[in-house]
Amino acid sequence: MSESFDVDLSPIPSHIAIIMDGNGRWAQSKKKPRLFGHRAGAESVQKIVEVSREIGLRYLTLYAFSSENWRRPEKEVTGLMTILKHYLESELPKMQKNGIRLVSIGDVSKLPAGVRKSLHTVIEATQNNSKLTLNLALSYGGRNEIVRAVQKISQKCLDGELDVNSIGDDDITDNLDTYGMPDPDLLIRTGGEARLSNFLLWQLSYAEIYFTNTMWPDFREKVFLQAILDFQQRQRRFGRTGEQVIQK
Repeated sequence: MSESFDVDLSPIPSHIAIIMDGNGRWAQSKKKPRLFGHRAGAESVQKIVEVSREIGLRYLTLYAFSSENWRRPEKEVTGLMTILKHYLESELPKMQKNGIRLVSIGDVSKLPAGVRKSLHTVIEATQNNSKLTLNLALSYGGRNEIVRAVQKISQKCLDGELDVNSIGDDDITDNLDTYGMPDPDLLIRTGGEARLSNFLLWQLSYAEIYFTNTMWPDFREKVFLQAILDFQQRQRRFGRTGEQVIQK
C-alpha cells in the first residue's frame, strides 16, 4: 500500500459499501465546474479499488449513479456517463491483471447504449476473476429494487412456484439485485451528509455506518483504513446483549 497506517487487516469486513458524495461541492469550493469534481472522484475510485484488493476485501459496492441522479442537468448527466464509459474501458486491463470481477446493480437499461455496451464487455471479460468483486450501483434505487423483488415473488406465487404463506426474508434476499453477495458489513458515506439516500435499504439493515466530512475526491487510503479501524472497534450484537456476544 502507498501509505502506512496502524490497522489490523485480519478482521476486515467482507463487504464494504460506499456512498461517494461531495464531488460537486468539492469542485465548487475550488471555483471549478461540477464535472471537474466528478473526474477527480474517478481517481478516488481507482485508488480505493486498488487498496481494497490489496487488503483482501472480498466485495466493494460503490453508489456510482442513483435513480434520482437522472434529474440532474442534462449536461452533468451526459458528462457523468462519459466519465463512466471511460473508466470502464480504461480500467479493464488493470481489473484483469489484479483479478477484479465487475458486476452491477440497478436499472442499467436506462444507461446510454454505449455505456451499456462497455459495461457488458467488462462484466463478461472479468466474470472469472476472484480477488475482489467490484459492484457498481448504476441507475440504482433501493426502493425500486425492493419493488422489483416483490414483483418477481408475486409472479412466482401466481405461477404456483411459491406459497404466499411461506414467503420469508430469504425470498426477498434471493430476488434482489445483490443476490449471491453477502450484505455489507460497513457503509461509508463521504461528504459530510448523514443519510442513506435510497441505497441498499434491505441489505444495510445491520451494517455499521461511518460518516466522514471528507469529500469523495479527497477520499484516499488513510481515510478508508480509518473507517475500517473504527468498524473493528465496534461490537456487532445483532439483537443480542454485549455479554452474549462476548460469551459466544
